Amino acid sequence: MIFHHFGSYILLLKKVFKKPEKWKIYLKEIFHEMNEIGIGSLSLILIISTFIGAVMTLQIAFQLVSDLIPTAVIGQINRDSNILELGPTISGLVLMGKVGSAISSQIGSMRVTEQIDALEIMGINAPGFLILPKIIAGVIMVPVLVIIAIFCAITGGLIGGSLSGAVAPSDYIQGIQEGFNGFTVTVAIVKAIIYGFIITSVPAYKGFYVRGGALEVGQAGTQAVVIGCISILACDYIITALML
Repeated sequence: MIFHHFGSYILLLKKVFKKPEKWKIYLKEIFHEMNEIGIGSLSLILIISTFIGAVMTLQIAFQLVSDLIPTAVIGQINRDSNILELGPTISGLVLMGKVGSAISSQIGSMRVTEQIDALEIMGINAPGFLILPKIIAGVIMVPVLVIIAIFCAITGGLIGGSLSGAVAPSDYIQGIQEGFNGFTVTVAIVKAIIYGFIITSVPAYKGFYVRGGALEVGQAGTQAVVIGCISILACDYIITALML
């Protein structure tokens, strides 16, 4: 069953990446999807990442109770954990729930109302027209959202630490600047690109092959989010093992 779905997924992607009939139409759809995925998810990413950064600072400060450890280490740990793990992965899981379910429902509704069949009858490559702009937009916008999430998390850590008195702002900023390794940002961007592909392609596959009515469309959306989240976590482990 798993191999059947995986094979169908690969065959769908083969159709998706066929040469488009008219790039002008596709470009219009790509910009529309970039707005939906990027701007539409920005406020959610800002709020979640800021609070995650603030909470992480408090938890790190709670565990580092030794007088032998400088408080600047709090900023250093918060920075690295957010760049390598919390920023990309939490953002990916949140976007999977928001964007993934929307994509699956949209394409699934088009399938059950026979709009996709109408496109195919007119000779239009339906997988390419419906899915390719979403994948391109996801691969472009998810890394942008992840960079914003990392910045907000680090800033949230500064605000949270200052308000609670867990760490002085000067010590936190010193910790952020010490021992920074630029390769961690590269790892975060690679994760974000792959997550962007998963967030858009997996729900599109579930929606494209849905059969039935409104109930089945809802079930396909739920399955897409579950499978997508598991895929993101599996890819997170693989990328971390290969790159670090």
